[in-house]
Amino acid sequence: MIEDVAAVIAFWGVTPRSGCNLDDNSRLALAALDLGKSMGAGVVVHCSSAAVYRPGTSPVSEADPACPGSDYGRAKLAMEKAIEESASGEGPRNIILRIGNVAGADSLFANLRPGGRITLDRFPDGSSPARSYIAPPDLVRVIEALVEDVTAEGTYNVAAPLPTEMGEIARAAGCTIDWRVAPETAVPKVWLDTSRLSRILALPSGAAAADHLVKGAQAGGTWP
Repeated sequence: MIEDVAAVIAFWGVTPRSGCNLDDNSRLALAALDLGKSMGAGVVVHCSSAAVYRPGTSPVSEADPACPGSDYGRAKLAMEKAIEESASGEGPRNIILRIGNVAGADSLFANLRPGGRITLDRFPDGSSPARSYIAPPDLVRVIEALVEDVTAEGTYNVAAPLPTEMGEIARAAGCTIDWRVAPETAVPKVWLDTSRLSRILALPSGAAAADHLVKGAQAGGTWP
């Protein structure tokens, strides 16, 4: 056992773009749990995803049924269940983060270039897709707060308190938008209810501002 290890932060995982087996998410989570136990860590933080939810028009909370609509979401939900089944009364606390879109690390930012062009869906009300985002520096603050609060345990939605339209982000990034009519399969909004997180760390509404997210992506070194 290594002394003075406060936490193991498990940022490792498998995404669809990697081409790897998505079931490895469960294997990696259990490896993180074993590592935490062997090192005497007080807490292990696992990264799940908003993909475990089925999107709707209302905010979704941790108490809502998980109903993933993708293989990735199903793999992350299986990972969460594996963690719960392996947890015991002894050993570190387990914290599972259902993270929204991280500014700079999602598919939108991957296609944004300052001064460039991007094509976005437009819905009948004139809006563009809205998602729950979080800037990398805010994500660090959330993790620090959860690690330091000894009462924190279980599952937390992690995002700014309000969703952000992708069109606003594109404009804040200095891009020109080419609009197309949103297909019927397009999802207008994914909004995570962060009420539970706010009892430990309440991010301000400005955490969802497009310019804040763009600056956060730059500060985090993930964009451009």
